[in-house]
Amino acid sequence: MNTITFILPFLALITLVVFIHEYGHYYFAKKFGVGITDFSIGFGKELFGFNDKSGTRWKFCLIPLGGYVKFFGDRNVFSQSEQQDLLNQYSPEDQKKLFVVKPIYQRALIVAAGPFANFLLAIVIFTFIYMFAGKDFTPAKIDEVQENSPAAIIGLQKNDVIYSINNNKVKSIMDISAYINTSSAEEITLSVLRNDKEIFFNVKPDVINDKDSLGNAIKKKVLGIKLVPLYNEFNKEKLGPAKALYYAVKETWFVTASSLDFILSLLKGSGDTSQLGGPIKIAKITGQVAQYGIIAFLSITAYISISLGLINLFPIPMLDGGHLMFYAFEKILGRPLKQKTQEGFFRIGLFMLFSLMFFTTFNDLKDIGLF
Repeated sequence: MNTITFILPFLALITLVVFIHEYGHYYFAKKFGVGITDFSIGFGKELFGFNDKSGTRWKFCLIPLGGYVKFFGDRNVFSQSEQQDLLNQYSPEDQKKLFVVKPIYQRALIVAAGPFANFLLAIVIFTFIYMFAGKDFTPAKIDEVQENSPAAIIGLQKNDVIYSINNNKVKSIMDISAYINTSSAEEITLSVLRNDKEIFFNVKPDVINDKDSLGNAIKKKVLGIKLVPLYNEFNKEKLGPAKALYYAVKETWFVTASSLDFILSLLKGSGDTSQLGGPIKIAKITGQVAQYGIIAFLSITAYISISLGLINLFPIPMLDGGHLMFYAFEKILGRPLKQKTQEGFFRIGLFMLFSLMFFTTFNDLKDIGLF
């Protein structure tokens, strides 16, 4: 696969999810009367752009890995006296457009709107897919249990129908691998229907080195079973708007909860750090997925959008969640945190982000064989 093959889909994906994220900020800022000077996709030198009738500069920049919305008079205000100094620089009419003078709840909504726009994008994409391409509802039946496998040890049998995994009801044969491999616990709780009776098992999967459907090396959890459709045929349904929306919200929630579960496992030291990836890995997978068509590309876009929204809600300074954390302190204390305190938090946040970038880049380079 040549460079162009995965760079172009990646740029299309990242442009879309970043635009939606920043538009979330932009929409609520405009709603609450905040002035906006710049809406940028990318960083660095401007490649092209235009000014709208309100004076906002919409632009695309050289480095397309991110974006920002710049508010009128944008700057940090650490005290009431600094806020007054800022106000003195502007006319009464311009003062109303300053972000820093807005009530805390409005500032919080403006900041939170970016990540939530990413979740909304994922829901819209999943709804579209389920309505026009359909969703699989094929029950899974065990056709074979390998000897001495985890499944054999706990007593799973041929013709058992997989009913639930970790309290997630299995609606499709496609759910089983996802539910097993997104669990960070050593053991999973699994239930099957045997002679119309639900039976529960706790099982510790084997972990093997394998390749995913795109040929990328992964560590995979397996039970040692072979699955077939319950009635020997796959059942894919195109859903109505309400049902499609329901399953879209459910899928978005599952991906979010699974991601949080994985992050907690990393903090506890039990998670697999080799699964972390950065822009290079995302670009590689995006290019691979794009070859399977628009539905596959839209699916990976939804998953990346969820990840972007979730990461931005982390309480790390420089991210949206860090700003929300500062607003929470401001609400509790009745004033903003002192300048030195905020600067200390920003240094910690900068260190954490650069450390994460370094680690994920190292993983990316190792994944493509440079290490």
